Amino acid sequence: MSDIVALSGAPGSPYTRKMLAVLRYRRIPYRFLPASGPALAGLPQPKVALLPTFYLPDEAGTPQAVTDSTPIIRRLEREHAGRSLIPADPALAFLDELIEDYADEWLTKAMFHYRWAYDADIAKAAAILPCWRGYCVPDEELASRGAMFAERQIGRLRYVGSNPVTGPVIEAAYERFLRAFDAHLTRHPYILGHRPAACDFAVFGQLTQLAEFDPTPMALTLKVAPRVTAWVGMMEDQSGVEPKDDGWISMDALPPTLIALLTEVGRVYPPVMLANAKAVMDGAAEVAATVDGQAWSQQPFPYQAKCLQWLRQSRAGLDDGARAKVDTALRPTGCMALFA
Repeated sequence: MSDIVALSGAPGSPYTRKMLAVLRYRRIPYRFLPASGPALAGLPQPKVALLPTFYLPDEAGTPQAVTDSTPIIRRLEREHAGRSLIPADPALAFLDELIEDYADEWLTKAMFHYRWAYDADIAKAAAILPCWRGYCVPDEELASRGAMFAERQIGRLRYVGSNPVTGPVIEAAYERFLRAFDAHLTRHPYILGHRPAACDFAVFGQLTQLAEFDPTPMALTLKVAPRVTAWVGMMEDQSGVEPKDDGWISMDALPPTLIALLTEVGRVYPPVMLANAKAVMDGAAEVAATVDGQAWSQQPFPYQAKCLQWLRQSRAGLDDGARAKVDTALRPTGCMALFA
């Protein structure tokens, strides 16, 4: 097997953009394969077709198709030394994992909602996203692909919880996040200090769409959080950044702006995650929760129930001192509800 990491994906996938930026920052050689075409011939197929798909060797050296970005980041940490995305302090590393999960599993609700709830955003996505799977086709075929793709994606809004009742909740949460993050960027170039962490790339991935592609959230982001818009552009390629060992913030002195970000996480994420886990466990057909005083409903999402389980396992695996630091930091934010 070559030491060059191979992956396939598309620019409209926030997780593809997340992982390409990770590879650039970590200076890991890679080859990016378009999500369709001859370059994928003969490569293994993932169990679930998600982007990006990495083609990584198993213990016997046989290529396997792997799609989950969070464990892939941890695998790359083990297999490629230097320029780590994971703080050395276990307590801070847990905060990194929590914020990464929030970005991957909650901010993506905003991304999906804005893209498929507004006419201008639907029109742009339907016109452009099919092109990234091949644009050398007649106009009629491209238009047909776009219409079919939009219809399918709009039908999947029920899985992320986007509907006329929850839409305003999602949008208000996104704007609060933008304002909190913009305030944080007045003093810190990254979420956890002066070097990027895994959570930065997770947030960046979602914002590549929200701040740079979809018209409605793009205009909102520029209006209320210009630093965030600029940050997204800079995060695309961080290969020139030289991280310092002391670049992380201290758990003993978390900045108020980070506490504010965590408070936004605690405001919206726990009620949905907890209700979803209960629905999955009970075999219920619908998730029912209250978020920001509003009724929330969506179809159960088994993967997010696993995410909650993994977060709980990570916290339980901390030593007593690190767990005490985490709990002290999270107690005023509302995030501790995840671990009750």
